Amino acid sequence: MTDPRWIDEHGQEIDEDHRGLVYDVQTLIGRRRALGIFGGVALTSLLAACGAASTTAAPTATATATPTATPTPTPTATPDVPVAEIPDETAGPYPADGSNGIDVLDDSGIVRSDIRSSFGSSATVADGIPLTVALTVRDAATGAALPGRGVYLWHCDRDGNYSLYSRGLENENYLRGVQETDANGVVRFTTIYPACYMGRWPHIHFEVYESVAGAVADGPIAKTSQLALPAETNDAVYATAGYEQSVRNVSELSLQSDNVFGDDGGVFQIATMSGSVAEGFTAALTVGV
Repeated sequence: MTDPRWIDEHGQEIDEDHRGLVYDVQTLIGRRRALGIFGGVALTSLLAACGAASTTAAPTATATATPTATPTPTPTATPDVPVAEIPDETAGPYPADGSNGIDVLDDSGIVRSDIRSSFGSSATVADGIPLTVALTVRDAATGAALPGRGVYLWHCDRDGNYSLYSRGLENENYLRGVQETDANGVVRFTTIYPACYMGRWPHIHFEVYESVAGAVADGPIAKTSQLALPAETNDAVYATAGYEQSVRNVSELSLQSDNVFGDDGGVFQIATMSGSVAEGFTAALTVGV
């Protein structure tokens, strides 16, 4: 509804251009106020928008975890496990350990790894296919290696004879020796492959002592046993020159019929073999005591 002040005497609305100075001033003031109000609203909206934009444009940095290297597992020693105790066996009639009169253990030179030759007054070397005997001595109850033990080892020659006992060999002491087990309980002897003589499966004798000092002083024996050589290797070796009589002897025997290994077939005494006739063999056996 039009303000009555701007109606003329004829009831017509007075044109804005003719309403006078008062109307113009009031109109100007009203417009400035309106601009101030809308300008303020616009400015507030603009600032709010800018604030929102700033928040979007500059997000709070998220902490990133620094990757760390995966630690390398520390190797742990495989725990020892019990091993079968090797059976006690006879030392036989030719031990030369003092038990039947002859004693080579207190002779200077008996502590050696290569037992192929005699020592002392003779230097005779036993002929035959090369053989390394590696015995690992362990505590049967725990499986732990037994370092520092003395091992006395002996066996017959290619003809089936024993030094110090057989006819013509009374002054020979080859194929006998004492060694000390290393940190892993291992002892090695360099020797020759023994024959098969009548009535016995191919074998090697050994005794385990608490120490080398105990062995050479005829100290107490912790274990007396024998190593059995497997049929496959016997066949290969006995087919070579010098072992002819062994072919016939071994053909009449078996582990089951042997008077030492026959009770269990030598299951805990058969050596693990490697090598060849041309390069020599290695016989390995774990000896649980």
